[in-house]
Amino acid sequence: MLAEARAAFVEALDQGWADPRRVHAEGRRARMLLDGAREAIATIVGARTEDVDLAPSHTAALHGAVRSVLRGRRRTGADVVVGAVERAAVLNAADFSGNRITVPVDPTGRVEVAEFVEAVRRPGVALAALQHANGEVGTLQPVDVVHDAARAAGVPLVMDAGASLGHVPVGDAWDVLAGDAGDWGGPSGIGLLVTRSGVRRSPDWPDDEDRWFPGGVSVPAALAAAVALQVAVGARDDRTRRELVDHMRARIAAQVPDVDVVGDPVDRLPHVLTFSCLYVEGEALLGALDARGFAVGSGSACTSSALEPSHVLAAMGALTHGNIRVALPRGTRPADVDRFLDELPSVVATVREAWGVGAL
Repeated sequence: MLAEARAAFVEALDQGWADPRRVHAEGRRARMLLDGAREAIATIVGARTEDVDLAPSHTAALHGAVRSVLRGRRRTGADVVVGAVERAAVLNAADFSGNRITVPVDPTGRVEVAEFVEAVRRPGVALAALQHANGEVGTLQPVDVVHDAARAAGVPLVMDAGASLGHVPVGDAWDVLAGDAGDWGGPSGIGLLVTRSGVRRSPDWPDDEDRWFPGGVSVPAALAAAVALQVAVGARDDRTRRELVDHMRARIAAQVPDVDVVGDPVDRLPHVLTFSCLYVEGEALLGALDARGFAVGSGSACTSSALEPSHVLAAMGALTHGNIRVALPRGTRPADVDRFLDELPSVVATVREAWGVGAL
């Protein structure tokens, strides 16, 4: 969490501890803080305060978006057009609530635009979903072109900005926007869902006073999320982190044998890097790097706890094993990056030796 967000969270524990649905003074104070958080977020993303909903997680926001929009447009059809590298939350929600039409991607992880445009024009398509950028390999997606096509077809577009918001401008090529506070330096346990006016949504879960996310969210966490987003947008260090990732891409490709650095090298997020090493499992690499003090990921970014092969890399036609995902938080020092790069070749070599493939 960013320092400013942590300070806001701690202060709100005293000021916003009450249930914001209550009418006593403490409840009204909590409601004021919650509404202020929503207003701040709305200003940043270019929406009305009443269009902003806060969810208990990014996954809940994505599930709620797909399920409620599909139900609201059930007279149109039940087909959902998605890119092959969307988060598991989107793919699973599409399978659960409708009929998924999956559009392939090119070797960089960018969706095939012509096929996506053709798919959203089909009869029975009620919803389209396309991420702003892929959180695993960093590749930016053609959201502007896809949104224009979806709008012409009368199909709302859910844009997952969970890896982008707070790092790069996300624009306005969306009808429903999802975000993840933990990714932009806020607390975990807060997701964002913004719905443009005119998009029909209908919940498919029991009625509750908080219509979209029953039970509401933590007011201190909501305030901290809003403060973090304000700080992140106002003090981006895109250039610094982009240069660090460029440095990493070049050195890893040059110094680690049998490695594939994936994703678009130019049109990408500034802080994300994924590479795959032949002849070794990602879990083994992850453990070896963790032992040296490097917290990285392996497998799909959205399901890394399961350490399953990445559906993103599989869709790209890239190596799905031996992959490592690095995300540089704000304030990452060049010295830390260089230490990682200095130690990585020996880590890979040691793991390969342990697996008996060092001579390959």
